[in-house]
Amino acid sequence: MSSKDDFYLCFNKLTAEKKQNSIYLSQKKYSEIILEIKNAKSNKKKTSTDYRRLKRYDVITIDGEDKLIYPIDGGDSTIYYYVQNESMYDILHEIHYNIGHGGKHRMIAETKKKYKNITQEIILMYLKYCEPCQMKQKCKKKGLVTKPMIFSEMNSRAQVDLIDMQSQADGEYRFIMVYQDHVTKFVQIRALKTKRAEEVAKHIIDIFCIFGAPIILQSDNGREFVNQIITDLKCMWNNLKIVHGKPRHSQSQGSVERANQDIQNILTTWMQTNNSKSWSEGLRFVQLMKNRAFHSGIKRSPYQAMFGSDIKIGLSTSILPPEIINKISSEEDLENVLQNIGGKSEESNSADANQDEEIHKICESCGNNIQAILNEDDNQRRICNLCAKEGMVKSQRDLSIKALQHQAEKMKFRSINKFPPASIGDTVRVAIPDVDRGRGDPRNILFAVVSIKDGEYYELGNKEGTIEQHYSRSQFDVCPEPLITVNEVSNTKKSLREIAKNMSLLGGQGYQRCACKSNCKTNKCKCKASGILCNSKCHQSLPCLNK
Repeated sequence: MSSKDDFYLCFNKLTAEKKQNSIYLSQKKYSEIILEIKNAKSNKKKTSTDYRRLKRYDVITIDGEDKLIYPIDGGDSTIYYYVQNESMYDILHEIHYNIGHGGKHRMIAETKKKYKNITQEIILMYLKYCEPCQMKQKCKKKGLVTKPMIFSEMNSRAQVDLIDMQSQADGEYRFIMVYQDHVTKFVQIRALKTKRAEEVAKHIIDIFCIFGAPIILQSDNGREFVNQIITDLKCMWNNLKIVHGKPRHSQSQGSVERANQDIQNILTTWMQTNNSKSWSEGLRFVQLMKNRAFHSGIKRSPYQAMFGSDIKIGLSTSILPPEIINKISSEEDLENVLQNIGGKSEESNSADANQDEEIHKICESCGNNIQAILNEDDNQRRICNLCAKEGMVKSQRDLSIKALQHQAEKMKFRSINKFPPASIGDTVRVAIPDVDRGRGDPRNILFAVVSIKDGEYYELGNKEGTIEQHYSRSQFDVCPEPLITVNEVSNTKKSLREIAKNMSLLGGQGYQRCACKSNCKTNKCKCKASGILCNSKCHQSLPCLNK
């Protein structure tokens, strides 16, 4: 069965156990409620049932089609749709793909923007059947997470890091540069041909000319590397004055390292979904997905923290449902649809009239003429659109800082994970060692438990083969749902490296790292002999001339 069939098999069991007044709506119940709402509105003498229905539901007509929505509050014009059970999987699947296979928190934040009856339990149920997500999950680990440093303003500190893609080079591109603002977590990603400081500086200067320069520039590539970048930046921009952060400052650099992992995961799923090996072309979409997705640290998306509003992606982020959007191909079609939205025309005309009356007012914040009233509080304080927007941005950044402070307190505590026994037929995740994993490959491989020896040693296999060695329980994690059956397992004995190579979209790890102690001067160095530069995992960070 497909993942969609498995989802609905589990979903139907869940809805069968729910009461009749459940928030989940079948197509029949959906139509019945629409009819009840219309009748309740037309009844001059309403019953208590009518009032309950009208308090919970409303009907909006879009292009001649009735849609069930949550009643619109006077102060909030956002439309929240009720989803039919038959459309639940397709909507979840589209949202999940658009945010780069984001997890529970990101999906909850995204569904809350448009839908009323998509619950956390349904999102968790969907994620159980997403195979790419199971393959990218982190393995359980123990210990505490270091508390990050908190700064009060955007551009106080920025972090730059490089992802080594030499083993899976895309033409002339061999590295990925990740630039992140510390407060908003807004990232900008660039493909690099080399990791020379002058090339990095050229990309950073483009960012500085749009967003401004930070006070502190932090990098994990060493103080000399950052010094060289700053020197090159000053050559291009004489008035620029920034300082470098401490080398390998875990309290500040850990954030961009986690962003690197997230970016690699999103890039991996993008390549698998689009069946593409050109990761340099996918970086722009990865950047969009990363910045629009909910960030658990700042409790909002990086885009919202940076600009004060949700990202706009054409009509797909509008209030219109997907089936209506698919019918629109011109501006005339859009105007016709907007005119046919029930109950909105009179409000729009009234709003336009109010704006015309107030067009000659003066903004109390900047003193400029107000061309459109955006906000008037109880004290009749009038502000223009730009000042109101500035206030929204500041509010979002202040909330982001508070969320970071709260996250810093929570990150002190992490409990030790326990490992309950697995059963034959369970689907498990086995982490691929760094030396066997390519940069564009998932971090895990899925296997089924084939047999158990002495109650503690597990034989694992999948369609590519059965692993030669047995695994203890602490060496793998159990997936919440069976995604591989024992019947699919091949009996051919193979090593984990062979299976990882066969399942890799890019042909295996091809990954080199050396343990030289003589500065990597000669071709005795594996990296130098292979024509690639040493990376951060080589020779325990000893001095090197091959960088």
